[in-house]
Amino acid sequence: MASMEVDSANSNTSDPENPRFSVNVLQLLKSAQMQHGLRHGDYTRYRRYCTARLRRLYKSLKFTHGRGKYTKRAITQSTVSEVRFLHVVLYMAERAWSHAMEKRQLPDGPNARQRIYLIGRLRKAVKWATLFAQLCASKGDSRTSLEAEAYASYMTGNLLFEQDRNWDTALLNFKRARAVYEELGKVGDLENQILCRERVEELEPSIRYCLHKIGKSNLQASELLHIGEMEGPALDLFKAKLEAVMSEARSQQAVSMTEFHWLGHRFPISNAKTRVSILKARELEKDLQGSADSLPAEKRLSIFDKIFAAYHEARSSIRSDLVSAGNAENVKDDLSGLDKAVSAVLGQRTIERNQLLVKIAKSKLVRRHDEKNEKVTKPEELVRLYDLLIQNITDLSDLVSSGRDRRQEEVTFAEECSVKSIAFRGERCFYLAKSYSLAGKRAEAYALYCHARSLIEDAIQKFRTENIDDPKLMEELKTLIEECRANSCIEHATGIIEEVKAPENLSKKISNMSLTGAEKKEQKSAKYLLQSLDNYESAVGDSNIKTAPHIEAFPPSFQAIPRNPIVLDIAFNFIDFPSLENRMKKDRKGFISRLWG
Repeated sequence: MASMEVDSANSNTSDPENPRFSVNVLQLLKSAQMQHGLRHGDYTRYRRYCTARLRRLYKSLKFTHGRGKYTKRAITQSTVSEVRFLHVVLYMAERAWSHAMEKRQLPDGPNARQRIYLIGRLRKAVKWATLFAQLCASKGDSRTSLEAEAYASYMTGNLLFEQDRNWDTALLNFKRARAVYEELGKVGDLENQILCRERVEELEPSIRYCLHKIGKSNLQASELLHIGEMEGPALDLFKAKLEAVMSEARSQQAVSMTEFHWLGHRFPISNAKTRVSILKARELEKDLQGSADSLPAEKRLSIFDKIFAAYHEARSSIRSDLVSAGNAENVKDDLSGLDKAVSAVLGQRTIERNQLLVKIAKSKLVRRHDEKNEKVTKPEELVRLYDLLIQNITDLSDLVSSGRDRRQEEVTFAEECSVKSIAFRGERCFYLAKSYSLAGKRAEAYALYCHARSLIEDAIQKFRTENIDDPKLMEELKTLIEECRANSCIEHATGIIEEVKAPENLSKKISNMSLTGAEKKEQKSAKYLLQSLDNYESAVGDSNIKTAPHIEAFPPSFQAIPRNPIVLDIAFNFIDFPSLENRMKKDRKGFISRLWG
């Protein structure tokens, strides 16, 4: 480990003929990646940033490659006269690596041609990273040289990891990079130590996977999936490789999956892509049910999204098979039944996800504003969520009820959906009553609480008569009945009190009205600083009590002031004006008009 010693503060001096540059590689790259796309996994944006950054470096260094015709200019030890030349080589490696990762994250995965191009870009990244390590060994200080070696080892390990060969060499490179970052994490400032430790944690899954491939580790598939849940740009290649391995394992398991069982029906599955999608959804459902209490809500919601994506892929494959089925009636009936079954299961998972959203919203309904600065749920939001649940349960009931030859299982399931719909309507009515109560509408809130109570009692009675097993929902409905009864009594009493006090409150408000708009009590009690300059009283108030300082009333109140007189011209109606008829021009009549008058 002697080669991993880091220069002290006094060892940075160097002679002018052979300057030593310092580059904090990990901190520089981490900052650029987080600010330009990799915080959200956008490798296209980061690649464009690297291209623009290289263009600026070339221009500022006057290291352009000719006009019109490209002229290659190599960067050697003699070329590196300042630290920006090292930045050029580093960003060339980053641009090639981000381009490879961009191809890796294509929606359907890279095909054969794209995979060849991806490996070529990773080779280019290794080439530039190796050159960067060589230049830093001769032109950089000890810390920069160590970080460059770790970066080159990491890039080499990524290339071998993607090629699915030479796992021993890939493991050696990843371990070498981890050893360097472990040593660098012991020195330097706090921010750099944290970055080094994060990089060590990001390298650990790749090392364990290499050991698994070599055969020196007893890792199970579930442990690999747990490792894949970690976040970080260095883990994206590992996640893609893990997804490819899991897809291959699902394809092998899907060979034995020939039927889909649903409510007493057995539908054959002939398409391999449909089998893989359904198998993936079932694995995710097992993960969701096995650790329902331990997983946080956000993680469970993300698993639901993956389940929906898998079932949608299965439905698209089934409908493609329906189009290509032709006139084969038996095949079309089986595919239509399979599509109906998968759609029904998808509807059930949608209801479970919306119930989880309702649970999250209820936990925030009674929470105060000062807890983690989270937004408090309003009753209107729960009303909207229950509207979605009612619509989902109605669609599911219609889907199951469709068809001519229905089995007893389908009839029972449809009745269960109708009972749950009544329960959801009761809960929706309860939170609608809460919203009316907060708005001060006592009569409407009282009526809605009573209606919600009757709906919930009806739902509980049907749960018992039809022997529907849902203990969580039953417990929730029983609690809600008590709340409906208590809240209806409160609304009734509050409404009577407000009705009795209404005339008194009205007369009190009218008696307190003044020309200035302020109440008399406030005028008597408010003493401002400018009104009591002779007395030593604090105008700010006690620091423990949140009160407004009484320095001066702002905005200032209105005051009655004398107005300018209004001038009315009333003499006009009593003036006798002289006649002007003798001055007016008279119309002359013709000879004919004179005769006929």
